[in-house]
Amino acid sequence: MNMKKYRFIWNERENMRMLWRFCLVGVGNTFVDFIVFFLLTSFGVTALLAQVCSYTAGVVNSYVWNRMWTFQVKQKANIGEFLRFMIVNVLSLAVTLLLLFLCRDVGHWPLFAGKLIATLGGIAVNFAGSRFWVFASKPSHS
Repeated sequence: MNMKKYRFIWNERENMRMLWRFCLVGVGNTFVDFIVFFLLTSFGVTALLAQVCSYTAGVVNSYVWNRMWTFQVKQKANIGEFLRFMIVNVLSLAVTLLLLFLCRDVGHWPLFAGKLIATLGGIAVNFAGSRFWVFASKPSHS
């Protein structure tokens, strides 16, 4: 990987600002996720299928808000960026499904506890992937 292509300089203040915004966007996405998840499960949809549907509901909102506000990407959106975003989100979904399965079906934890653990795991994967791969700052060509 050509390290000059992306700016990976650790700027504590910039990263904390991004993390704060990412978390605020995530709160909105998580709110939608939880509402859809518990609405679907209350109608008898299995937890794993409800997770896929509820997670998907937050992904579209997440892309727009994180691109424009959290990471403040100035370049025009392109298919490569969107595909990277989708890959990160599929990986994050896989983590949430695995954790939900382990908590609920293996550990027999309460539904809310399993959902919370799964969500926290998904957040970690999503922020790292978004910050350092999807919306990584590219140096200007000066």
